Amino acid sequence: MQIPVSAIALELAMKPDRVQCRPVAGGSIAQSYCFIDEQNKVFVKCMSAGERDVLAAESDGLKRIADTQTVRTPTVIDSGTIDAVAWLALDWIEMQPLSDRAFGLLGEQLAAMHRVQAKRFGLDRDNYIGRSAQTNQPESDWANFFFEHRLRVQLQWLDQKYSGQDWEAQLEDLQRSWLANFDGYQPEASLLHGDLWSGNTAMTANNQAIIFDPAVHYGDRECDLAMADLFGGFSKRFYEHYQTAWPLQPGSYERRRYYQLYHVLNHANLFGGHYLSSGRRLIQKIFDESLSSKTL
Repeated sequence: MQIPVSAIALELAMKPDRVQCRPVAGGSIAQSYCFIDEQNKVFVKCMSAGERDVLAAESDGLKRIADTQTVRTPTVIDSGTIDAVAWLALDWIEMQPLSDRAFGLLGEQLAAMHRVQAKRFGLDRDNYIGRSAQTNQPESDWANFFFEHRLRVQLQWLDQKYSGQDWEAQLEDLQRSWLANFDGYQPEASLLHGDLWSGNTAMTANNQAIIFDPAVHYGDRECDLAMADLFGGFSKRFYEHYQTAWPLQPGSYERRRYYQLYHVLNHANLFGGHYLSSGRRLIQKIFDESLSSKTL
């Protein structure tokens, strides 16, 4: 994809004849660049014009988190579409891996962000988790929202991609296992990052925690913690400080399996491979744990 460097630079009030554009690492679905002139340094993400809504959703999510004034996110500078390229400009932040101290701070700040709540689960717009569309049709019942707009969608996609494997047929048993253990569970509708794995976190040079690449919506706050736990990379101090700031309700560990399943299924849809077998194993583990809890 050819990037219209000069045209984007003009939109950013940078000097087209002086700006340097350097490719940088940053995300797996967009091309990322550092734009530099004598006075400015800007992070720019680019995708095809047909995927402009992915960047628009990211911009929206970053602004929503920033508005909570709890945990830092990159500041949205501008965005647009030029010819065949959609772009999103964010302030340049020198990032490094989170220290143990910064992990503790992130735990506290995430708990504060989760206290920003709505009356219903979902969001007033749909968005994306990676390249996957994420439906956020507001619902008043958490279990219905999660099963219909998260698990069912992912299982339907897998059914379409891998016909004959009965992925969608798992949903009814998953709902039964949930209701057998958590019937009536109705958490607060907290503002979630939505894709909180270690690759979407960092810290600044002064030990300030920062999160990015969100898939925001209002849901059970345990969902963010489940994703953080799924692929590892978060220190023990993160969970300790979160728990101190806002203790989790009983049953959170068991519910975590269901919430992690959404992300495993999404990875199965995006990447296939071993995530397909991981999804099967996690579903079986949920069934086994549900049966065990009923026989105790």
